[in-house]
Amino acid sequence: MQHFRLLLRFALIGLEAIAVCACGSVLAAAQSLCQFNSAQGKIQHVIYIQFDNVHLRRDNPNVPSDLEQMPHLLNFIRNNGTLDQNHHTPLISHTANDILTSLTGVYPDRHGIAVANNYPVFRPDGSTASPSSFFYWTDLVSDEDPSTADHTFGMLTADGHNAPAPWVPFTRAGCDVGAYSTANIVIERTPFDVTKVFGAGSTEANDANQFFDFAGMSVHCAQNSSICGNPNTKAVADLLPQEPGGYNGYQALFGAMYINKVTQLRDLEGNPINGFNGFDPSASETLGAIATMQEAGIPVTISYVADAHDDHVNDVAFGPGQAGYVAQLQAYDQAFAKFFARLKADGIDQHNTMFIITADEGDHFAGGPPTPANCDGTHTACTYPNIGELDVNLPGLVAAETGNSTPFDIHFDMAPSVNIMGNPSSTNPTTRQLERDFATLTAVNPLTSNTDKLTAALADPVELGLLHMITADPLRTPSFVMFADPDYFFLSFGSATPVEDSGFAWNHGGIQPEIVGTWLGLVGPGVRHGDSDEGSPINFSDHTDIRPTILALLGLQDDYVHDGRVLLEALTPRALPQSLNAHSGTLLELAQVYKQINAPVGPLGLNSLTVSTAALASNSDNDKVYTHLEGRIANWTARRDSIAHQMRGMLEAAAFKGQPINVQKADLLIKQGQELLGEVASCAANLSDCQE
Repeated sequence: MQHFRLLLRFALIGLEAIAVCACGSVLAAAQSLCQFNSAQGKIQHVIYIQFDNVHLRRDNPNVPSDLEQMPHLLNFIRNNGTLDQNHHTPLISHTANDILTSLTGVYPDRHGIAVANNYPVFRPDGSTASPSSFFYWTDLVSDEDPSTADHTFGMLTADGHNAPAPWVPFTRAGCDVGAYSTANIVIERTPFDVTKVFGAGSTEANDANQFFDFAGMSVHCAQNSSICGNPNTKAVADLLPQEPGGYNGYQALFGAMYINKVTQLRDLEGNPINGFNGFDPSASETLGAIATMQEAGIPVTISYVADAHDDHVNDVAFGPGQAGYVAQLQAYDQAFAKFFARLKADGIDQHNTMFIITADEGDHFAGGPPTPANCDGTHTACTYPNIGELDVNLPGLVAAETGNSTPFDIHFDMAPSVNIMGNPSSTNPTTRQLERDFATLTAVNPLTSNTDKLTAALADPVELGLLHMITADPLRTPSFVMFADPDYFFLSFGSATPVEDSGFAWNHGGIQPEIVGTWLGLVGPGVRHGDSDEGSPINFSDHTDIRPTILALLGLQDDYVHDGRVLLEALTPRALPQSLNAHSGTLLELAQVYKQINAPVGPLGLNSLTVSTAALASNSDNDKVYTHLEGRIANWTARRDSIAHQMRGMLEAAAFKGQPINVQKADLLIKQGQELLGEVASCAANLSDCQE
């Protein structure tokens, strides 16, 4: 809360009147600077919330899903907007990658982070480093690990520049942007980023509690902002030296120490947030912080809420319907009830606010069946005699099963990226033999006694290019990626036979539907109402579609073309420019085929991954099968890129430049996209015929 706990608003009438009056004046001042161009000027606030691993899908058919156990949130979305149940992640499906894709509207090949939450980087000697995927927006790879000698930006465009920052269109429109616990737009690394932001030798650089005081929260200010202009605080230059169109004269606040000098952040229980305790905030903490920011006149807030399926105190995982899991979801539900009520009392609700609420990715639950078998978590709590991912030393397993002792490093994950020491080429015999050996890996599951095939799919740089996972920095390109059985997690130490790890039971990163499938809630002026349990009105969407949809509703635009498309099915025609309503049937079909051919986990992406796996597993004379299939994938990528580039240009021009589509050209592109989809699907379904 800004100054008072919610209960005090009812008890202290006089103080309530003063607080509302002051809040109203601040809001009015902020709104006079902030100029969204939404239809009829209805949108005055933007509230973006991204969960970590909160599910709409049931992980146990008897146990209500996470969202079902948060009815105040679920009903708010369903009663006031659209719930997209066909929403998806990019690859690799992890928190950093997923959030950055959502914030930018482009795939990893255009924002730089394809592997998360760490990413491999080859050093000059052919060994690898593994810097974190969480850093500040303008940081270089070498800032965290100088041994890489890699001086490219972490956030990296396809042409090698620093990726455009997501707050820029808002601040240029006069709107302050508050962020809480959100990837790469707040300080995450101390002391490096504190020194970078505040300067060497500064008081902040010498602060003994840098993370607590300066990490985790920020306000990126518009010019002439009263927030950054407050004389009690310390604003610093908001430096984006490679921002398209320039970005000069803007300032920002970093950390609780300085934001609290403008407005005291509090959680929803009224407890002061005097500093940042880590990137696993509860719903009460995050929602209280962004409510305080909104009340202080910061009209755009971007935030993150930690998962509810882990015991963050004792570092163990819960299973579906387990008492601790249910209790945390109940606390989250009550937090959303308080949050929506509080905002409504402030005059901030679905009538003047754009709410975007989603989850970074789904998960696969790694554990045995519950006890009792029919437990539902609501009336009967579930317990789990066996719970936890199965940890395996991957180099040890490869050597034990195949005799291949080729040295390689991995990104620890259920979808490990593999970096062969020395960085040999894709066609090098060493690389090819290791890929073949990976394709044969098995393990005896200690819980079921079954022999599990560990490799679900394999992708080398040719396929990774189709999946939008090759960045402008060749040092980040792995030798290949293994998408594995989701019960397993791979390390480069420990036992070569599976060992249950009860500290972690929710695996993601892979291609399984429960992992790459997630959800998106949209509420606000211009959003259609009426989604139901019967299914989403949206044919297919992924995280790249969030940003263009938001900007189209706000009447703002980026200085680049998005990989996503405006989710027309979720929006009312009156909220959109005429160019998005013209030829609406053809435009929608164009948008849908575009997603089918371009999304990493769309039908083209997943079918091509089947072909890639066959190519890398093959062992024919002169590697003929591998060469032939790799050539087909490269050809599909080139054709897809050409078709998608033209489709994307038409969709963006209609959304942001007022240019209706050319129907004849759109029909031709739709036909070409459908033909490509059919060709790739046929090859995946008939691999023996496709190898000739």
